[in-house]
Amino acid sequence: MNPLSCFSLTITDHIAHLVLSRPEAMNTMNPAFWRELDAVLTQLHKSADARVLVISSTGKHFSAGMALDTFGSIMLDDQSAEGRAAAFDLLAGMQATFTKLETLRIPVIAAIQGGCIGGAVDMVTACCLRYATTDAFFCIQEINIGMVADVGTLQRLPKLIPLAVVKELAYTGRKLGAAKALAYGLVNEVFDTPEALLAGALQCAKEIAAKPPVAIWGTKQAVHYARDHSVDESLKQMGWLQGAIWSNQHVREAVTAMKEKRAGNFPDLATLQYFNENGL
Repeated sequence: MNPLSCFSLTITDHIAHLVLSRPEAMNTMNPAFWRELDAVLTQLHKSADARVLVISSTGKHFSAGMALDTFGSIMLDDQSAEGRAAAFDLLAGMQATFTKLETLRIPVIAAIQGGCIGGAVDMVTACCLRYATTDAFFCIQEINIGMVADVGTLQRLPKLIPLAVVKELAYTGRKLGAAKALAYGLVNEVFDTPEALLAGALQCAKEIAAKPPVAIWGTKQAVHYARDHSVDESLKQMGWLQGAIWSNQHVREAVTAMKEKRAGNFPDLATLQYFNENGL
């Protein structure tokens, strides 16, 4: 992978830690941001190096969303039906990058300090867990600049918090503070400082990484399927899923490790190979 300009990435003890690293620009999302994030997520999904991903940031704000100068370079052609139709594919590509967070084979934890604005809300709503500092806030900024949020917020946020709250935030562009975000269930826990925030996120990641990766994978699959399907459909899916990944060995090891008060020893997920890649 080419050197990252918008992020830093480390993998330690099966925990991948991706850090937004442009605090001087409030970690805004420029074209390089999208390219690098997409490449990182593709590689993490394919490899078996990490069992959980933590995304954190630097500086005062987690991210101020899309870099405003980017709008000048990708301003949509609204003068023709053909130009407006092209917006579909442009947006689909951007949406697909954040969807990779949701479909990643491993859980994703967002550690949010300061402002989580515009496109950053799209990003963190695609994560599994969200932790925040007391000064964190969320803002659907798009309405404040004359547009509809279009990269996932309006689709995912109603599955996380009450619909009336989503509408209020989306219609007004108001800020949702950390305390209310916690009360609504958008964030799992609130911390006093960025240091405590990161420590809490990494502690959760450590606990996840200690579990059998294939069971974590199956759990993520089942939870997301149940979110979007009926109970009956989800129970049927659960039967097929459990039958596909059940391991007596994993259960015995987990129970034995618990009794012996030690960490369990579980295999990593298989490294993915794609049919269209060289060497197959």
